[in-house]
Amino acid sequence: MTVLHLADGTEAADLAAFLSRLLHYDRAAAVRLQAAGTALAVFGRPASFEVLAVRAVRLAEPYEDGQDVTLDATVSAGELLESVDEQAATATVPAAVTGPPWAGVLPPRGGWRPEPGLPGADSLRALVSAAVTEFRARTGQLPPEARTRAELDRIGREIWSRTVGPTRLPVRAVHAAQSLGFLRPAAGESQDDLALFSSGTWLRLRAPYGSIAVRQTGQEQAGLGALSLSVR
Repeated sequence: MTVLHLADGTEAADLAAFLSRLLHYDRAAAVRLQAAGTALAVFGRPASFEVLAVRAVRLAEPYEDGQDVTLDATVSAGELLESVDEQAATATVPAAVTGPPWAGVLPPRGGWRPEPGLPGADSLRALVSAAVTEFRARTGQLPPEARTRAELDRIGREIWSRTVGPTRLPVRAVHAAQSLGFLRPAAGESQDDLALFSSGTWLRLRAPYGSIAVRQTGQEQAGLGALSLSVR
């Protein structure tokens, strides 16, 4: 089995926290791992959000000692979490699993352009809080006979499909970032830690602790490939 040596215990703890949050939404969650050089990208799809979450993890040394070898595997998130050793700052790559459909459609390798109009972190966190409050209020007002799964889903889609300010970013992407801990306040947080990019039909929200990528529906699929790894 391949053992990944992470940069330090903090990186191991952050990886474990990310995997735990994914498993909270789907106990059978899978993640796709891609490593090159000293960067490891962990891709996951939190159930119900219809987005891809990306957590970049720093490695202590170039993967395979800098040889022309890269890691690209889809594995069980639960098995990977069990293998994380925070004290030793290591994680063991589990046996590969048959990947879900999303694992074969990752954001494009390059061509990312900055998108203007993204509000600051405090405004985004407030936006998610207001959306959650609205959802609870509207569903709470429904009579018992109308509280069907279809009606709850309809209200949810209406709220979470709204766009953020003048951008094309759906609110569900910000909700996913908040739920996965990507938007939690960081020491010395600045607007530079938060940015929105586009490439083809994809949008990517970069937050202090990870990124959320969403492909716009109803448009031609973007080219497949690996998201370039940039550890912050």
